[in-house]
Amino acid sequence: MELPRILVGTSGYSYRDWVGPFYPQGMSSRDMLPFYAQHFDTLEVNTTYYGIPKPGVLAGMAERTPERFRFVVKLNQAMTHDQSLDSTVFRDFRNAIEPLKQAGKYDGLLAQFPWAFQRTEENRKFLAALRRQLEDEPLFVEFRHDSWLVPELQSSLREYRIGYCSVDEPSLPHLVPKLAMRTTEDAYVRFHGRNADAWYGGGRSGRYDYDYKRDELQEWIGKIRDLADRARRVYLFFNNCHAGQAARSAKLMQELLKQHRIPM
Repeated sequence: MELPRILVGTSGYSYRDWVGPFYPQGMSSRDMLPFYAQHFDTLEVNTTYYGIPKPGVLAGMAERTPERFRFVVKLNQAMTHDQSLDSTVFRDFRNAIEPLKQAGKYDGLLAQFPWAFQRTEENRKFLAALRRQLEDEPLFVEFRHDSWLVPELQSSLREYRIGYCSVDEPSLPHLVPKLAMRTTEDAYVRFHGRNADAWYGGGRSGRYDYDYKRDELQEWIGKIRDLADRARRVYLFFNNCHAGQAARSAKLMQELLKQHRIPM
């Protein structure tokens, strides 16, 4: 089964405020994922950040999606924000994602670090230790602080087989710029929105409350084309999840890719 070269989706899907803007009125939470999978071919599972689910949760998600559907799973906050290397946490997390592997729908893990995770020797050692804990897993890392953008970053991530997660976010001091980089066979981009006014102090709902304009996504078309020319696969995930905006932005991206005749 050959998968698309470019997979477009959102960061999470089960949001009540998407009912109306994206999901039909009255749709139950159980019916959301099958409906979502009619529009998108991949999902970034982010509920795992807040808590490690029982294996049956992801097993159910695998059952409610088509054969070609793919999942990337966000690491739990204990791993990225608390910097825990507790073997129990990693064991439970591996057990949770096993059903996706068994279903043949698992494409890897995302480690999203906070702004406070800056490039220090201690944090570099932690990232290496995290990689050892997950040595057999496809792993992508998202940095929020630009101190990581040193000349040796690309070669270092390649050495550790860690994929760089490119980001679209506000242009604020020390946030990561819109840099398209590929360090493993697959490329990865997350679109957070550009709500600079609410990025700090606006809470999660304010930070990601942003509706992309066509010309803003148009800025990424050349970057995506270049990534697709060099990567096995490119993942594009929209995290501007307030009120269905991520789904709307992802649909707009699909439209732009088709207009520019970029194979998906």
